Amino acid sequence: MIQKFLLISLISINLFAITNEEVAKKTESIMSGFEDSSSEMTMTLINANAQKRIRKMKMQVLEKESGDKSLMTFLSPADVKGTKFLKYEHIDKDDEQWLYLPALKRVKRIASKNKSGSFMGSEFSYEDLSSFSVDKYNFKGDAEVVTLDGIEFYKGQRDPISKNSGYTKQISWVDTKSFLIKKVEYYDRKHELLKTATFEDYKKISNIWRVGKMTMLNHQNDKQTILVWKNETIRNSLKEKSFHKRILKK
Repeated sequence: MIQKFLLISLISINLFAITNEEVAKKTESIMSGFEDSSSEMTMTLINANAQKRIRKMKMQVLEKESGDKSLMTFLSPADVKGTKFLKYEHIDKDDEQWLYLPALKRVKRIASKNKSGSFMGSEFSYEDLSSFSVDKYNFKGDAEVVTLDGIEFYKGQRDPISKNSGYTKQISWVDTKSFLIKKVEYYDRKHELLKTATFEDYKKISNIWRVGKMTMLNHQNDKQTILVWKNETIRNSLKEKSFHKRILKK
């Protein structure tokens, strides 16, 4: 009788098991299909003494099967106004990224080996600004179900495939009910916890989930950066030409 109970229990566990890769694919699928998006953004930089600097930007994204394209334009304050960041995501290789610096009137290409560098003095690296794609990571085994503050999460490890990544591994926390990612822990090349990103204020726009707030906390320097998206719209019929490299200098 006991053996039969144990056998049934093991079968039940296997039936409900889900791999880390399956979780990631589900998360990716529920946030895909927006075609393009346009939004206002606020970047708040907070130093170790809790002093704040606030920047305003606008963001445009074009969804493509081969990899999304995005353009971020800084609107204020004066020292960063006119700065533009253009990114072409690639599924099978490192993303292409360019930064236009209005003071120098030149476009700087971000080399793949420099993707771990700080983006505009924030706690986000250039690598962090890449759109998440399942194909850019290695996943191992089944997701672990953990409970935090009364909420169940799928907790799992993903390892960046790119040799230029600044991370050895990332630990993701995904809500078991919604499959929305709520937290990612980033481990540096010394295998030490470097940063934690938290994702909040999710909302549905035309039945597509979009994140409203992302906070990146650096555990090694006690700094953090908060990104907030406002007035986001999707399916605006944005064109490919709006993401051409020549747009950077206009």
